[in-house]
Amino acid sequence: MELLRQMIRIRRFEERCVQLYSAEKIRGFLHLYIGEEAVAAGLLGQIGAGDAVVSTYREHGHALVRGIPMAALMSEMFGRASGCSGGRGGSMHLFDAGRRFFGGNAIVGGGLPLAVGLALADAMRNRPAVTVCLFGDGAAAEGEFHECLNLAALWRLPILFACENNRYAMGTALHREHAVTDLALRAAGYGLAAWPVDGMDPEAVATATQRAVQSIRGGSGPCFLELLTYRFRAHSLYDADRYRDKAEIEHWKKRDPIPALSAELRASGALDGQSLADLEAAVDAELDDAIAEAEAGPLEAVADLSRHVYAERP
Repeated sequence: MELLRQMIRIRRFEERCVQLYSAEKIRGFLHLYIGEEAVAAGLLGQIGAGDAVVSTYREHGHALVRGIPMAALMSEMFGRASGCSGGRGGSMHLFDAGRRFFGGNAIVGGGLPLAVGLALADAMRNRPAVTVCLFGDGAAAEGEFHECLNLAALWRLPILFACENNRYAMGTALHREHAVTDLALRAAGYGLAAWPVDGMDPEAVATATQRAVQSIRGGSGPCFLELLTYRFRAHSLYDADRYRDKAEIEHWKKRDPIPALSAELRASGALDGQSLADLEAAVDAELDDAIAEAEAGPLEAVADLSRHVYAERP
């Protein structure tokens, strides 16, 4: 039920963001997570508060499951000073140091070196923490992907590399970009324990994450999960999405993790129509409150715009 609740929260948040973007209340780039909710719900629900998370520009779902309040996220989307990044990051740069959520990163693969640094710091300080590094299949084409996997394995760092393989990176099919498309196999070549996971099944993701985290905490070194998933929407709202066949998208929508898990819970007797309606109503109320708080939130004072940009005089 918790997996279902989190997936519905992510889906409704994303759908409302589309409406708000169309109304020009959210500006800038917007990368939607619709279709990939099973990864965030299944993976981030299995780690502890002391663990670290490094994310990508498609990170709304990651931030929600990590526990960042929806109002703080929506305020950031609106560019308000009350947002989790002070209104300075927007959709791609969500951040919450208190929850050890270190971005949001607009650069493809840019979070990988940061995650290795965080894991190295935890290891050097003997902190019993795992760093989870989320990234897409497009990052596998970047040099830091190979450098970071090599260093993590060489130093046996406590890091979980979680590749959300949605097969198209920003807009190029995996097989058009890589001679070897089995990304788990490529990770294994650097000495990591690595295996593929059905990223459309939140229970499969949760089970794989538990196995990986237990191994990492036991001192066995880093793990790599290739989470096979699919985004139902284009790369961003600026993307015309002409590189995918429409029939393929409809095929994947039949594997939508939300109705699939709902049907499973109904079959087991754990869910009925009224409880689902109550769950959806609670999520909608949470969203309404978050939007109201975001709309009422303050903009940063013009006098403060140079803060965090230039060093202050001693």
